[in-house]
Amino acid sequence: QVQLVESGGGSVQAGGSLRLSCEASGVPISSLLMGWFRQAPGKEREVLAGIWPTSASTAYADSVKGRFTVSQDNAKNTVYLQMNSLKPEDTAIYYCAAGRSRFASRLDRRSYDYWGQGTQVTVSS
Repeated sequence: QVQLVESGGGSVQAGGSLRLSCEASGVPISSLLMGWFRQAPGKEREVLAGIWPTSASTAYADSVKGRFTVSQDNAKNTVYLQMNSLKPEDTAIYYCAAGRSRFASRLDRRSYDYWGQGTQVTVSS
């Protein structure tokens, strides 16, 4: 089994920064596709970024490209989402996810099989 635990959510003013962490257990992240998603009230879950920890190959949604960065620490079995230049529209519950398929796509929700519990991010103006 794969278990994912997010941390680092909270409240920040517009223009500020926040770093989210996702610690995986049960399997090394090097054997997984890892991703970050968010869901705002009344909206569908939105993919933000994905990473293949084996190669550190990343992909980003247009909405966060240039502001958010995903990274990894294999020794800690953890992936991160560094969020800069935050905007009020970034307010949402943020989720970490993992997939096992070798044919997975980084920005395709269908590629992900395991999900964290979510962490709230609130950006005030």
